[in-house]
Amino acid sequence: MKTWLYTDAVRSSKIVLSGGMLVLLSACAIGSDAAKTSAANEAQDAPPTSMDSCDTEAVSYAIGETFDEANVPQLQSESQSRQVRVLRPGDAATMDHRPDRLNVHLDNNDDIEELRCG
Repeated sequence: MKTWLYTDAVRSSKIVLSGGMLVLLSACAIGSDAAKTSAANEAQDAPPTSMDSCDTEAVSYAIGETFDEANVPQLQSESQSRQVRVLRPGDAATMDHRPDRLNVHLDNNDDIEELRCG
């Protein structure tokens, strides 16, 4: 008789623990969905700013020119970018995409080969 009571108690506790875990996991899933929905709504409701991306067409004249560090403020201003990143061949670069950043790609002679936002 003791064995039956012990087995019954173990089964009951497993059922209770399983049910508790299910409730906790579903609460986490509901919370993350709500957070995603809230963040998406905030992004849609946010007014567009003029600094959301840079303008490479405004600085396209610089392609083929020799890069000079002194020209960075002018490139930044004319492209309406918040940041300028200069990339030489072989340079390591982060893969994060920032539409408000002007990437100045140089060749081996420090000539501007390409201008991209990101």
